[in-house]
Amino acid sequence: MNDDLFKKLTVLGAGTMGQGIAHVCAAAGMQTVLYDVDLSTVERGLERIRARLDKGVSLGKVTEEDREATLGRITRSSDLALAVEGTPFVIEAAPESMELKQRLFRMVEQRVGEDTILATNTSSISISQLSTGMAFPARFLGMHFFNPVHIMDLVEIVWGEHTAESTRDLALEFTRLIGKEPIVVRDSPGFASSRLGIVLGLEAIRMVEAGVAEPADIDKAMVLGYRHPMGPLRLTDLVGLDVRLGIAEYLQKELDSDSFRPPELLKRMVSEGKLGKKTGQGFYRWEVE
Repeated sequence: MNDDLFKKLTVLGAGTMGQGIAHVCAAAGMQTVLYDVDLSTVERGLERIRARLDKGVSLGKVTEEDREATLGRITRSSDLALAVEGTPFVIEAAPESMELKQRLFRMVEQRVGEDTILATNTSSISISQLSTGMAFPARFLGMHFFNPVHIMDLVEIVWGEHTAESTRDLALEFTRLIGKEPIVVRDSPGFASSRLGIVLGLEAIRMVEAGVAEPADIDKAMVLGYRHPMGPLRLTDLVGLDVRLGIAEYLQKELDSDSFRPPELLKRMVSEGKLGKKTGQGFYRWEVE
C-alpha cells in the first residue's frame, strides 16, 4: 500500500457528491480538504456531513468520538492553490460540464506535482476527452461515486485512453480502503452504470408522461418485482432531474440513439425548477435540507 498517497486528498466541489466523497474519505481516516469557489457552499456541505453523522450517532451506528474525528479531518477551503498544495490525490466533483471540468483541471495541473493522481467523478463525460490538453494524462481517470455516497457501495473506475495501469491500480486500492467496491470499465459514453440506468429512468418518465401509472407504483414495480433497492423515479429525484437531463442529452448526442431522447415531461419539470430532492419537488415531495 502507498501510505503517503492515502493520507491526504482534496475534493473539488462541495455539492451533493463532493461533500459525500469528503465524508467517506475523512471517515476512513484521511486528511481531507473540501474545496469550492464559494466558502458558504463548503460550509453547507459540512453542515450536511455533520447532520448525517449526528443521525448515525442517534441510531447507534457512529460513536461520538468517530463523529468528531471525522469532522476534525476535514479542512475547508475556497483557495484552489492552498486546497491542492502538497496533495497526492485530487477528486473533482464539479457540475457535469466538459468546459468547466477541463478548465478546473488545467488550473490544478499548474499547482500540483506530476505524480498527483487526478480523478473526476463525472457520471458520463468521456475521460479521454476530458484529458485533452493535460500535461500528464497518464495520471488521470474517472472515479464515479453514487448518491448517497455514504450508503452506496459502488465506485466505477473508468480507464481512459491515456490512463496508466499504475493509476488504475492505485485508484482500485484507494476505493477499497474507503470501504467501497470498485468495478473497472473502459472509457465509453455513459460508462456502464449511467448508460444502463438512464435508459430505465427515461422510460419510467415516459410512462408517467403517458399516464401508464403513478410514480410510486412504477417505482414499486421495480422494487418488488425486480428487487431494485430503489425505483427509477425516486432515484431520479435523488440524482437531480437537471443532472438526468444533462446526461440524457449528452448520451443522445454521443451515441446517436433515441433510447436517450429526453422526454418532454423531464424538460418541462427542469424548466419549472422541479429538480427533485434538492429543490423539494420532483416526482415526489421532499423536505429541503
